[in-house]
Amino acid sequence: MQSKEYLRFKELVEEHLLYFLPEVDHKSITLYESMTYSLQAGGKLLRPVLLLAACDFCGGEEKLALPYACAIEYIHTYSLIHDDLPAMDDDDLRRGIPTNHKVFGEAIAILAGDGLLTSAFEAMNKDMLLYFDNTEKLKRRVRAVYEISKGAGCRGMIAGQVADMETENKQCSKELLDYIHVNKTAALIKAAVRAGAHLAGADKKTLGELDEYAENLGLAFQIADDILDIDGDVEKLGKNTGVDLIKKKSTYPCLYGLEESKLRVRELTDNAKRVMEPYYDNAEFFVELAEELANRVK
Repeated sequence: MQSKEYLRFKELVEEHLLYFLPEVDHKSITLYESMTYSLQAGGKLLRPVLLLAACDFCGGEEKLALPYACAIEYIHTYSLIHDDLPAMDDDDLRRGIPTNHKVFGEAIAILAGDGLLTSAFEAMNKDMLLYFDNTEKLKRRVRAVYEISKGAGCRGMIAGQVADMETENKQCSKELLDYIHVNKTAALIKAAVRAGAHLAGADKKTLGELDEYAENLGLAFQIADDILDIDGDVEKLGKNTGVDLIKKKSTYPCLYGLEESKLRVRELTDNAKRVMEPYYDNAEFFVELAEELANRVK
């Protein structure tokens, strides 16, 4: 069950999720419909929630971080649309509804993903234009955009996706498996936390601790997803299970088995919680979130 604080951040994102999308000419309305179809399909909104929570934790104004929170959800949603395409995971169910390409066709789904990705940077850059007369606040926003760009790009999420695809039907070392997970999933989670911290002007020590927390959380989150692909409930997950086995993907359960994978989730979760425990009640949100995500695979 999501905490009250999580739900508060989530509702704030949901209220503003379409606000930062650019206006689309009616001649291209199908593009907008396709983009918003996937954006409004539900989901945990984990990354934007983490961005707002990190900003709030570091003393920033969460409402001023909304363009960046929504932007990171645009990027995450674009990645899901493209992941589901026949050329990649070839899925027909996402968040409990038909995948984007099943409704709008492959070409529009590809363009909707492209539209969401570029809209993310348009939203963030539009916000930065408001701070040309405040160098410090502008620098914070530039740092946030850099973190999100890096986490989503060829040194982050996309790098992990490429390695993931190239190891299908092949034996995979532990080092390469960690590389896939750290980049494919943890990189954008780290980017969300680091961006939120930068927006609040976090000091180097706090940023480093949040970074360590996010990497452990992100890796645990992906391993848990791998486990749920084997023994999860389709209705609860909102997506098909058994996909990794069919595609012969490199996952923790395939390499180590279910029980050892669950132990690894617990180890990473405990690491994440340990990093934040010195902050006591101020870090309650982060400690509870780590435990809640781990409990998905008890």
